[in-house]
Amino acid sequence: MSGANFDLFFDPAYGRAVPITAGIQRLTANNPSPFTFRGTNSYIVGGASVAVIDPGPEDEAHFEALMAALSGRQVTHIFVSHTHRDHSPLAKRLKEKTGALTVGEGPHRPSRPLREGEINPFAESSDTDFVPDVSIRDGQTISGDGWALTGILTPGHTANHAAFALEGSSILFSADHVMAWATTIVAPPDGSMADYMASLDKLIARDDKLLLPGHGGPVTSPAPFLRGLKTHRRLRERSIIERIRAGDSTIPKMVEVIYRDTDKRLHGAAALSVLAHIEELMERGKVTADRPPSLVAHYRLAGG
Repeated sequence: MSGANFDLFFDPAYGRAVPITAGIQRLTANNPSPFTFRGTNSYIVGGASVAVIDPGPEDEAHFEALMAALSGRQVTHIFVSHTHRDHSPLAKRLKEKTGALTVGEGPHRPSRPLREGEINPFAESSDTDFVPDVSIRDGQTISGDGWALTGILTPGHTANHAAFALEGSSILFSADHVMAWATTIVAPPDGSMADYMASLDKLIARDDKLLLPGHGGPVTSPAPFLRGLKTHRRLRERSIIERIRAGDSTIPKMVEVIYRDTDKRLHGAAALSVLAHIEELMERGKVTADRPPSLVAHYRLAGG
């Protein structure tokens, strides 16, 4: 397998709770974009007493759909995978309405400090208001009536990204770390490629049989898909090294070639992904630069 086989088929069924398997429903927010695919998935786990995973953006229609799906049921916990504004903001209103406890790894933070003169390009996408009532640790299990979810910390997309494993099943809510429709955006300073790859290895070592992501449909064969994602990232790394060897010393030049078949609206995010790869390559001593790694630095192969 040269890379992951992506699945673009997905019916979001906006406004309707879609049963996934016994005790799991999915509602998709109507917030499609090049970054969110058809929209953000929220999940309801349990029966009469439930947990909600990733309540979603501040969107009235999605909030009303959630409340309709939750009618007659007690919400005890609200799990948040990470603090991007398409996943966490609705937790506040849902908590106020239900009295549920919010659960997450922690508040929003970058994976590394901003360098001098650096601006965080995704600052406006970050929900800095969310602070969980319960800061879940790696491997910690939180239980409700008929369900138990274990935190699997998976930094990379963000520093505070977490997946949640449903105990008694082989199901993992993988949020934005692994999605069937596309690769994950890893954009410094919020994201870290080294962390992302380590988190990918962490999931490869597991034996999950179904991944339910934050956008798009399920990953039904996790083991080969995860290996394909890792291969895809290493191939992208190889492409970057080849472009530097060919004389493309700047990230914009690399993006022009490597992402020539990609929607130009995504080239900004692609440049940040290349930067994430280069930061990891520099940490491994493969690449050097004329200044700290950035979108404007000039790069060369180490020893070249």
